[in-house]
Amino acid sequence: QVQLVESGGGLVQAGGSLRLACAASGRTFTTYVTGWFRQAPGKEREFVAAISWDGSITYYADTVKGRFTISRDKAKSTVYLQMNSLKPEDTAVYYCATNYKDTYRDYDDYGNWGQGTQVTVSS
Repeated sequence: QVQLVESGGGLVQAGGSLRLACAASGRTFTTYVTGWFRQAPGKEREFVAAISWDGSITYYADTVKGRFTISRDKAKSTVYLQMNSLKPEDTAVYYCATNYKDTYRDYDDYGNWGQGTQVTVSS
């Protein structure tokens, strides 16, 4: 398994930016997909973005496309989520996760999850 730790969350005003990081450690495989999901109070966990093992393929939810950017630093075993132009509706707990199924959007395909980091966007 891969152990994942998210960081970078916090409180920010609407229009501001945050960069989340997902650091991986433990026994890892070369080829895996890393995804970001978020969950707001009273809502289901939703897909945000995902990236292939080599960074060549990325996917974004329509709600964040053009504002968020996912990237991977293979040397540091870290995946980042740069979040710009934040909106109050982006408020949620953000989780990173990995899977080895070569899929991107399906929650059930991700087997390893971090503890989450809170992102709060004020009006």
